[in-house]
Amino acid sequence: MTESNVRIVSLIPSGTEILAALGLTDMIVGRSHECDYPPEIKNRPVCTQARLNTNAPSAEIHDKVNNLLQSALSIYQIKTDVLEQLQPTHIVTQDQCDVCAVSLGDVEKAVASLTHNSPQIISLQPNVLKDVWTDIERVSKAFNVDSVKVLENLEARVQIVKQKVQGLSLTELPKVACIEWTEPLMVASNWIPELVNLAGGQSLFSVAGQPSTQLQWETLIASNPDAVIFLPCGFDLNRTRQEAQLLTQNPEWQKLHATQSGRVYITDGNAYFNRPGPRLADSLEILAEILHPEIFEYGYKGTGWEVL
Repeated sequence: MTESNVRIVSLIPSGTEILAALGLTDMIVGRSHECDYPPEIKNRPVCTQARLNTNAPSAEIHDKVNNLLQSALSIYQIKTDVLEQLQPTHIVTQDQCDVCAVSLGDVEKAVASLTHNSPQIISLQPNVLKDVWTDIERVSKAFNVDSVKVLENLEARVQIVKQKVQGLSLTELPKVACIEWTEPLMVASNWIPELVNLAGGQSLFSVAGQPSTQLQWETLIASNPDAVIFLPCGFDLNRTRQEAQLLTQNPEWQKLHATQSGRVYITDGNAYFNRPGPRLADSLEILAEILHPEIFEYGYKGTGWEVL
């Protein structure tokens, strides 16, 4: 297959960002409704839609997601008519989380229903940082492009952060609670604990490589973290601020060490932390800037994160 014949549909934002980092943006002919970076991707036809209102309150979104999954329905629908028109040669998707994007099963079903062609499915499976680098390499091999420079650059950025925090003593490593959802309260897992530890923090509650779990309010209060970072899945800075402020109205919140020392932060989780692609290096730099402003100043404040 020649390069000019390659037609890629990406059904997950991180996949789109990986393709773009590898110089394959021009080959992307379709995207998911959530793919919005790099900005030039926004004019591509949209191949998915959500079965729920993402502007609803957190609790309502959570209930709707659970109801759909219990009914054996997907949270997202694939527009097979659009896929049929686009005639992709490749579809990039994921089988890491059915709440984050279309499921692999749905993609396989949609592909089976296509009459004109049978695209190759490339499914990403990131749980920790190393998996993301492996996915980048796998995508590069599928399209016969070089990933060495991209991966060397990402790894170099990780190493810079790692080296700068190496000399810190244990007492200088703040205990950090990363909140991925506010109602119900959930802590961020997968690659997030790893990023926190790399950035010179001590990740509370969650285990690297494991799915996110619910957290009891009492547990959060009892652990009394030094810093609390909000990075809700799919929310930008403004929406995250609204969600976080609802939580901070609880009287017990004021007693937290993080609150009293002004170390409660909001981030753009949608652009950074929730997307297992090249911008996880940015996410690490954001965490480093938040946790150790005396060492790091990358310039993300105001766009990637803010003090609540």
